[in-house]
Amino acid sequence: MTPWFRLLTFLLLPFLALSAQNTQAPQLQPRTGEPQKVAPQANGPDRQTLDRQIRIDVQVTDKSGAPALGLRKEDFTVLDDKRPQNILSFQAVDRNAPTNADPPVELLLVIDAVNSSFQTVSYERSELKKFLLQNGGKLAQPTALIFFTDSGTQMQNGFSRDGSALAEMYDKFETGLRTVNRSQGFYGAAERFELSLKALNSLVAYEVPHPGRKLLVWFSAGWPLLTGPSIDYTRKDEERFFDMIVAASSEMRRADITLYSIDPLGLADAGGVRIGYYEEFLKGIKSPNKAVPADLSLQVLAVQSGGRVLNGSNDLAQEVAEAGADARAFYILSFEGARADAANEYHAINVTVDKPGVKVRTRTGYYAQP
Repeated sequence: MTPWFRLLTFLLLPFLALSAQNTQAPQLQPRTGEPQKVAPQANGPDRQTLDRQIRIDVQVTDKSGAPALGLRKEDFTVLDDKRPQNILSFQAVDRNAPTNADPPVELLLVIDAVNSSFQTVSYERSELKKFLLQNGGKLAQPTALIFFTDSGTQMQNGFSRDGSALAEMYDKFETGLRTVNRSQGFYGAAERFELSLKALNSLVAYEVPHPGRKLLVWFSAGWPLLTGPSIDYTRKDEERFFDMIVAASSEMRRADITLYSIDPLGLADAGGVRIGYYEEFLKGIKSPNKAVPADLSLQVLAVQSGGRVLNGSNDLAQEVAEAGADARAFYILSFEGARADAANEYHAINVTVDKPGVKVRTRTGYYAQP
């Protein structure tokens, strides 16, 4: 048995659990005044219904980057593997409208202390406090602070619109020193990869039963890609990675999560080869023989979810605000999912708008089932 086989078998377990019909999804145990740990909860939504009707959030902006408002259903074309689809439902969300009955949107801010140095986490702390204290501490969306450390993933006292209270709680939380770091070489990198996927898994599973859109902002340069010309995989390795990719993509869609990657190193990383390497893996994976660990990287999952990779600035507070701005105005569309001939059939999604000069951003694909 190869080291990769042993590692992948261990990594795969939480993602295979997500794919099962009776998934045990985490919840938050109320513990007033203390960080809340993620723990199991049952009763998610009807997965067959979610798979029959593919729901997507669509961001449309003009040339200046401002939201393109006032669009109608007739302005949109949805392509499933290049085939036009009938739009089953359509909703324009504009939180500045006088009569606002829009669905809820939550903002989750993940402080990654596993893939970041102690100094980087300290800088994130000051930048996030600036964001939380903007506008007199009044936040536009219910916001939660998530702390991802070697010892687990914790949410600080649930969701709140009180940025001042969240900043005060942040001051009381100690991330501590990492026990897993780059000096441990390949197996240290593999452990960080495993911990990162487990953390993402637990947050996604927690959000599946909860209605509304979630903007998941992850502060990290990304977890190790574990991909390169010197690393070979067995057929079983590739099959397990493919299963993990399908599960991660499907569960994030079911949870209605849009993922954002913010590199806290900002300009220090700009121009490096590593920062853009993820772009080689953005295309949807159709078969196991194409699957590699980098297909599960933070940046790739962010783009594929319809989110963004923000890595060109040291102003983290502004980058959080840019991600949060997606909640103010967007469009919700749905169409009938394809009936696949075999399990885990990848379908690319493309949305166009019949207006000049606009940019469209949404989920890039889904996995259809028989």
